[in-house]
Amino acid sequence: MKGRACLSLAIGLGVSVSAQAGGGYFVLGYGPEAAQSAGTSTAFGLDAFAGASNPAKLSAVDDRLDLGLMAFMPHRRAEREDSLDPSYDFSTTSKNQFFLLPEVGYAARINEALSWGMTLYGNGGLNTDYRGETGVPGNNAAPVQCGNQPGNFFLGCGQLGIDLSQLILATTLSWQYAPGYSVGIAPLLAYQRFKAYGLQAFQGLSGHPDAVTNNGYEGALGAGVRVGWYGQLLPWLNVGAAYSTRIYMQNFESYRGLLAGNGSFDIPENYSVGLSLTPIEKWTLGFDFQRINFGHIRALGNGVLNSLVDPQANPLGSNTGSGFNWRSQTNYRFALAYDVLPSLTLRAGLAYGRRPQRDSSANSVSFNLLAPNPVRNVTAGFTWAFTKTNDLQFAYGRYLKGTYGGPSATALGGNETVTPYVETLYFGWSHHY
Repeated sequence: MKGRACLSLAIGLGVSVSAQAGGGYFVLGYGPEAAQSAGTSTAFGLDAFAGASNPAKLSAVDDRLDLGLMAFMPHRRAEREDSLDPSYDFSTTSKNQFFLLPEVGYAARINEALSWGMTLYGNGGLNTDYRGETGVPGNNAAPVQCGNQPGNFFLGCGQLGIDLSQLILATTLSWQYAPGYSVGIAPLLAYQRFKAYGLQAFQGLSGHPDAVTNNGYEGALGAGVRVGWYGQLLPWLNVGAAYSTRIYMQNFESYRGLLAGNGSFDIPENYSVGLSLTPIEKWTLGFDFQRINFGHIRALGNGVLNSLVDPQANPLGSNTGSGFNWRSQTNYRFALAYDVLPSLTLRAGLAYGRRPQRDSSANSVSFNLLAPNPVRNVTAGFTWAFTKTNDLQFAYGRYLKGTYGGPSATALGGNETVTPYVETLYFGWSHHY
């Protein structure tokens, strides 16, 4: 039962992590033009969200305010079948399938060489609320806490869920040190909050059993920095590069018995390079290469077997406790823009990123059952200047459907699968000063 509960905990850790194509739990892109272009933004797109992608781009942006709202509509259904005990074979679908994610960007010139701006954006923003249960009284793995209640999908009782959301403020300064060339810096101030419930089955495997589940929301603050470079190498070719340090966050004391690293959940460092080229008039192509070092964060990179093999030496929540078994991730993004009219630009994009889960073996499948990552995302949208100083922004995105699964690593045996897909709608307004 302990091994089963430990694996269930590992699964549970993934409940709230955003299913993002080419981005792990990072949002695909920030700002209206990135939303239309599958996140392509290191050298492509010139809205006020440079602080979230490449601070140096701010030197090429006019004075403007961008307001955006994304409707994020995920569908996540997990299923277990062919287990040794058929009572544990059932499926459950998240009840939360609609989220609103607002964002704000502002940019202004100080003089001919300096520009500044502010960007407010987020990662995560999802919570998952699974209410399915086995229907069999007493088959939970936490009789002290749950009594004779039926088990939920992770063998606790009652509603099951974890909520992780992150909000980041980037105050940006960009210096154009030569015509067409600039560098930028954006200190990053972050706030994140987290809660978990329905994970009673794991408390006995933790060094801090009272800091595992059902403790409500807890917030944490943190800081880091992003730097960037942007240059017009040729009249038809722009190049950009950006690097964000790890954002060091306060620990979640109320969940130090759940998250590896004694409740630590830092935001990983990441970097990107990109191109923007205009081969013919009215057409612009964009490309991004991005690397996110998820594997450097204990709660993400530690293997699920750490606590399964030796929970006494590696208790849940410790530095060596079970994590997501994620590797660092490489993402590729492509974009196309066409100026139909001086007042209308159409954009489309494609993102591809191999799942951060290290493999599809039993070690990874059970652990990441409810942290699925679609591999491909497509977007399309437009910018319409309906007056000289105001633009309407719109984008539609689709995280393409795909099933991820394999043999269960729990004592239940059998197979586990999850089939996620996501649709997004982005609405924005931009004002030029």
